Amino acid sequence: MVKLTLIARVTDGLPLAEGLDDGRDIRDAEFYKQQVKALFKNLSRGQHEASRMSVESGPYVFHYIIEGRVCYLTMCDRAYPKKLAFQYLEDLKNEFERVNGSLIETAARPYAFIKFDTFIQKTKKLYQDTHTQRNIAKLNDELYEVHQIMTRNVQEVLGVGEQLDQVSQMSSRLSSESRMYADKAKDLNRQALIRKWAPVAIVLGVVFLLFWVKSKLW
Repeated sequence: MVKLTLIARVTDGLPLAEGLDDGRDIRDAEFYKQQVKALFKNLSRGQHEASRMSVESGPYVFHYIIEGRVCYLTMCDRAYPKKLAFQYLEDLKNEFERVNGSLIETAARPYAFIKFDTFIQKTKKLYQDTHTQRNIAKLNDELYEVHQIMTRNVQEVLGVGEQLDQVSQMSSRLSSESRMYADKAKDLNRQALIRKWAPVAIVLGVVFLLFWVKSKLW
């Protein structure tokens, strides 16, 4: 069965719409929603190998498609047909683009298209029962193939983002340390110059003072 449905802008991970009653029958629903947010974060950094992918997480699978800078994602039971999951997402995509396509780029707040939930709920009901004549026909539709859509594990996918975060943090730390060492090097050079020329300056100062005193006495 379809468990969660979320739509987000890929460029910055901003959530645009969500199935409002999703997750009520899911144990640890908040945990999986956090995974969805992490997936969107990865996508916003360009960490997606394909425009269509399935990501396994425990007893569920996240399926998503990316079209026009928007990610349409659903979480289903592992037993739910992959073909129906992606056809469900295609239906959402087509309607969302038709209704909100011109407004996606200018959306400035999370869930700006929350009213799209009405269409999400209506469409989800059509896909819940895999044994209806409608869905059996979709499963038998040879023109819509999903065999080549990649399937990966959620830890593997999110691990890429975590590694990038670690690299970014390490780079920032090295940059900060480099600036600190550069400042210390400047201070050491300044101190070395002072030690080198201070005696000379003192001698010159004494000589100048003697000449000045001598000129006053004469």
